[in-house]
Parts: sequence; structure tokens; C-alpha cells
Amino acid sequence: MRYDVSVIGLYILDVLGRPVTRIPDRGNVDFIEEIRLTVAGTAGGTVVDTAKLGLRSLAVGAVGDDEKADWVLLTMQKHGIDTSAMQRLKGIPTSATILNVRPNGDRPALHVRGASDHFDVPPSMYDQVFDAPIIHLGGTGLLKTLDGPASVTLLREAKSRGRTVTFDLIAASAETLGIVAPLLPYIDYFMPSIEEAKDMSGQKTAEDCAKFYLDKGASCCVFTLGGEGAYYAHSDGTRLASSAYDIKVVDTTGCGDAFDAGFIVALHHKMDIETALRFAQASAGLVATGLGSDAGIVSFEDTFKAMKNWKIKS
Repeated sequence: MRYDVSVIGLYILDVLGRPVTRIPDRGNVDFIEEIRLTVAGTAGGTVVDTAKLGLRSLAVGAVGDDEKADWVLLTMQKHGIDTSAMQRLKGIPTSATILNVRPNGDRPALHVRGASDHFDVPPSMYDQVFDAPIIHLGGTGLLKTLDGPASVTLLREAKSRGRTVTFDLIAASAETLGIVAPLLPYIDYFMPSIEEAKDMSGQKTAEDCAKFYLDKGASCCVFTLGGEGAYYAHSDGTRLASSAYDIKVVDTTGCGDAFDAGFIVALHHKMDIETALRFAQASAGLVATGLGSDAGIVSFEDTFKAMKNWKIKS
């Protein structure tokens, strides 16, 4: 196959500043320590991290026909990502977010939906898009055209070709379950945050959330628990809780995307489940130590070293 992973979905340009304690009055200016631009989104953040971690990665999404698109595509290409499956849509802005990162890591956002609302994967692209053993769909909930029946068609095709499907979403609410539930039978690894899992299911614990989604057809649930670690539940009955690393958090932007990337890389390397969770958590932890969705991740070797050397919360 041409690729190790094909990452489909939400591609965003993030503009981040920290630390932001207030928005200045009138036209006044406050000074902050750092401003960054990053390729982000539940697909964009993930594909950059899979590439940094050594996988041959295909980006599948949409950008506009503007200066933001130029930067997003060039940046992905610099990381060695194949962008030939990215669509450029005329007359539509690239999806973008301004994030004001507070000293405690909170990140209120201002978002332009843009090109990702108009993105779909036509059958003419299937041979390229599915030319990888692992297919990741990221961003359900903010993919207006792809959300719903189009995503069912896409993931059904992936499974018919024998691919492993990993999945994450964004902006989940109780209503999002109507989009997600029909996809679950085609998902091998369902990977939302525990907050998203609770908001959609109405359940109160990770265990109950997992049962809810497994009963609806998912093969496996892998929940990120923020500062509490991660939780793994497989339809074969396997359950595993993994404690968080003890790190100093700077910014949590993209931590879920990095976790997804780390877990995908772990699948690629056929790590056992306990190690896979640890590697995914180390990937997320590295991102949390800097500003932006790819901060901290340098290479597979560096991330593996962090996984081995970092202290686990007691």
C-alpha cells in the first residue's frame, strides 16, 4: 500500500496566543508571550502527528482558495504528508479558529466553519483514499456535507476493503448521537473524549459509556479522560484503565488529536494494548507541554522515550 494511514475529515488553521487573561478594552493592546499557527482539526492535527511519528500519511479533506490554504498545505508537505487528496474549494474560506489560551490552559475559541462544511469523498477518490491499512475519520459533528449518510457510505466502503477504522469527533452533544450511531458498526476504535462520550450517551461513567457504544455496534472504545488518563473497552470483554502522566500542562489544544495519532502509530507497530495506551498518552502529553496541536512531538523515538521515562500520576 502507498500509505500507512489515511486521515479523513476536519482540517483547520489554528491561530493561538498565550497567555490571554483578558481582551483589551476599545482598541488597546495587551502583550502576550507566544503566538503560533498550526494545522489543526480532528483530522489535520492527527495527520501532522502521525507524520511526525514516522507514518506515511495521506491527508484527505478540504481547504479554501485563500492564503490560509496555502499555509496549511505547505506546512503539511514540509512534514512529508501527501496532500494530493486535499480539495481546494473556490470562493470558500479555509476553516480556521482563533484560540485565546488562558494561563490555566482553557482555550475559548472563535471559529469560521469554511471549507470543511463542503467536503465529501467521491467514489472516484476511493482507490487512493483507502490505499492504507488504517483509515481515520476525524471531525464528525463539524463536517456538514460528509456527516450522516455520506459517512456511513465511506466507512462501509473502508470495511468492505478490510481496513481498520479509527474514529473521533468534535463538538458532540446529545443530538450528535444521531449522526454517530449509524457509524458504530463500521468503527474498530471509537475514540472520543469522555466528556463527548457522556454528552452523547447520557451515561455517567466510562464503563457505562463503553457498554452503551459497544451495544450499538462499536468493536472497541478508547476514551481519553484528560488528567485522569485513558480507558479501553473491547467487545471481547477486555477492560483497561491507564493512569495519566504527571506533566505540567501549558495548552490542551490538540491533545485528543495527538492521542489518536499515537494510538494509530501503536496499531501500526502492533503494540500490545497497555503499551498502545501509554504511547498514545505520551503523544498527547507532549502536545500538552507546548502551544498548539503539534507542540512537543518530535519523532517516534522521542515519544517512546517520554513514554518510558515520564512519571505516572499516583
